[in-house]
Amino acid sequence: MPSLTRVEATARAAVITVESYQVDLDLTGGGELFRSHVTIRFRATPGAATFAECKPATLRSARLNGVELDPATLDDNRLPLSDLAEHNTLTVEADMAYSNTGAGMHRFVDPADGETYLYAMSFLDDVQRLFAAFDQPDLKAPVTLTVTAPEHWTVAANGELAATPRPGRWEFAPTAPLATYFVSLIAGPWHVRRDEHDGVPLGVFCRRSLADHLDSDIDEVFTVTKQCLDRFHELFAERYPFGKYDQAFVPEFNAGAMENPGLVTIRDDYVFRSAVTDSQRELRATTIAHEMAHMWFGDLVTMRWWDDLWLNESFAEYLGTRVTAEATRFDRAWTTFAMRRKAWGYAADQRPSTHPVAPEEVRDAAEGLLNFDGISYAKGASVLRQLVAWLGDDAFLAGLNAHFAKHRFGNATLADLLGSLSAASGRDLTGWADRWLRAAQVNTLRAEVTVDADGRYTEVAVVQSAPESHPLLRPHRIGVARYAADGSVAHAEVDLDPDADGGRTVLAELAGAPAARLLLPNAGDLTFAKIRLDPASADAVPLVLPGLADPLARALLWGEALDVAADGERPVAALVGLIAAALPAETEVVIAEDVLTLSRSLVDRYLDPLAREAALVRVAGACRQLLDTAPAGGSLQLAAARGWIAATTDADLLTGWLAGRDVPPGLAVDAELRWAVLGRLVVLGAAGPAEITAEAAADRSAAGAERAARCRAALPDPAAKQAAWEIVVADTELSNRLVEATAEGFWQPEQAELTSPYVTRYFADMPAAAQRRTPWVADRIAALAFPRYAVAQTTREEVAALLARDDLTPGLRRRVVDADDDLRRALVARTAVAAAAA
Repeated sequence: MPSLTRVEATARAAVITVESYQVDLDLTGGGELFRSHVTIRFRATPGAATFAECKPATLRSARLNGVELDPATLDDNRLPLSDLAEHNTLTVEADMAYSNTGAGMHRFVDPADGETYLYAMSFLDDVQRLFAAFDQPDLKAPVTLTVTAPEHWTVAANGELAATPRPGRWEFAPTAPLATYFVSLIAGPWHVRRDEHDGVPLGVFCRRSLADHLDSDIDEVFTVTKQCLDRFHELFAERYPFGKYDQAFVPEFNAGAMENPGLVTIRDDYVFRSAVTDSQRELRATTIAHEMAHMWFGDLVTMRWWDDLWLNESFAEYLGTRVTAEATRFDRAWTTFAMRRKAWGYAADQRPSTHPVAPEEVRDAAEGLLNFDGISYAKGASVLRQLVAWLGDDAFLAGLNAHFAKHRFGNATLADLLGSLSAASGRDLTGWADRWLRAAQVNTLRAEVTVDADGRYTEVAVVQSAPESHPLLRPHRIGVARYAADGSVAHAEVDLDPDADGGRTVLAELAGAPAARLLLPNAGDLTFAKIRLDPASADAVPLVLPGLADPLARALLWGEALDVAADGERPVAALVGLIAAALPAETEVVIAEDVLTLSRSLVDRYLDPLAREAALVRVAGACRQLLDTAPAGGSLQLAAARGWIAATTDADLLTGWLAGRDVPPGLAVDAELRWAVLGRLVVLGAAGPAEITAEAAADRSAAGAERAARCRAALPDPAAKQAAWEIVVADTELSNRLVEATAEGFWQPEQAELTSPYVTRYFADMPAAAQRRTPWVADRIAALAFPRYAVAQTTREEVAALLARDDLTPGLRRRVVDADDDLRRALVARTAVAAAAA
């Protein structure tokens, strides 16, 4: 299927203006298909030619201005339209296929009760799987939807329900102008809870089998929604512009959520069926806030083309975190952002596939999909936070409100936004945008300190550097914090101007001041830059970190320790030592969780098997200490338990937990924790198919089916590996989530010898496998199934041979290039350790 190019989109937008879509969907037919009928009214340059997109199973008919079109003219997904009039009507009737990939009309049969649920995902090239359309973001138009479905179902869509003229028939009011990728609906026996706030009707939907779990949490979901709505109304002059505000927790969703106006769809993993940590609840809250931010950034004002994706995602990421921190009980959302989201952004920005936050050109929609990454989200949000620190909040918000007023229900570009911000602030942002938005890669800020014999600073400087491949220095406004031995802290704000000082900024005001025990650059985390401590401060971290009161400062210090290990500047063994020293004293759950998650990747890949085993013993010991001291029944206890389960080799104690023996007081070994324990036992060879089958029989949920699939793929058995591999590369009958779970469980560091034949098979099988699936799922599988623990030069040689082929999908190519860079780093680290040992 050809992906729409920017050139084609620009040409089409120059000759047509879409006025309305009238869509009628019949979901009662059963089988694998549903009936789609659409009438599109649009204006055009008389005599012009263009095309509409449609991905039918069968195109039944098409009529342009009363003239029948030959269905055979549909070329792949493109229906040619010629000799257009000034006013045109296109009617298309087709049979469309349900999907199991999260694209188009996704159909899910709940294993818990056999009920069928549908939801529509139109995002980026997929409204064509629902009805014929002019599928590009700058051809917005109102949508009027009618749905026929089984009488006992519930149907909801972007617009308000206008009428139900007969049982099984739902007619929705016309929407405000929408980009095609926002059109959505849900249909099925949904459980729904309703409320209202500040004149906005609220609805929350989930599957019936999750009803009790949603109901137990509905007060928090509605409270967060209302708090965020209030805060956005305080920030923005434009009130929420799309009438009702429904949120549907839907199964097997690929993304975290999707900002469909009036009907936000969210993965139903956020309907918690087991005990969760506060950081997981915070993630749900920031997701709700993120999608609500899109109602202004993305929905009210939409990017013109995918090169301005950052106008959607960077702003939603920034505002989602900000509003969560300002309006909800999760007031430490910026700590989570510093620890988790920025780590994602830094990693993405240093890979070969890095790109600017706002690239000059995105050639087609398929390339746009690849940029939904840590750069467009986390780096872009960090850049906006830096902009606010520079401009001031009042000027920033004034610029945003002017932008909304000028482009309401329309489309906009980077230049449009910069114009509004420049006018509001009185500053020309062109140069700022060139450095921060148009250029890729990340700077490093390194503290250089000299101290005299009396323990006073003779000089403190912050030195900025850039990688050779992207030798660009940027202006930064940062905080610098000095932590004294007595626990006191002093803060200063510093402007780094490389045009004035060449990238070495001397903090003259600190000359003669008593030297701190630890000096932290970028305190407050105002900018997007890697940091490096001076040697004395680095040595002090294991002593200072356990007693440091500020969680954001702790997050920054942990981030520095993880980053220098990832870059090979300090050995992973030193990071493990810091975990042993400081993790047992950690009180912030997201820090504990992310230190364990991010360090585990380094331990598994940067260390040889013997060193890895020793490191896991130390990590498990630190987790056990934290587990023994954390408050019973709290988030920290649960995070420590999960960390211990992942690191331990004590199969007897794990088995005891499943049987209810020796479980720490207050810890609930519920469905999710049982699967975590069983998964570890499977990897250790202490549980097998019988135990997986028994656990799956006790947990007949969709989540249980996914966990069972992951466990089966992790079995240390040749036949199990062969069966799992066939699912990963060939099975198109299983849903997206079950295939992903299988890929996730396949590679285990403990099973290197067993899985070694599949290293070569990945490079042989994955090109064809990527062609079998929709892009989002194919790209995810390509990343999960990569042989990430085969840290060897021979693996990199196979990568090179694969990348020399010309038949790879763009997504597969990017995933392999990035995975290869991770292998390169791991090999460098192992070589350095071996050299030091010699």
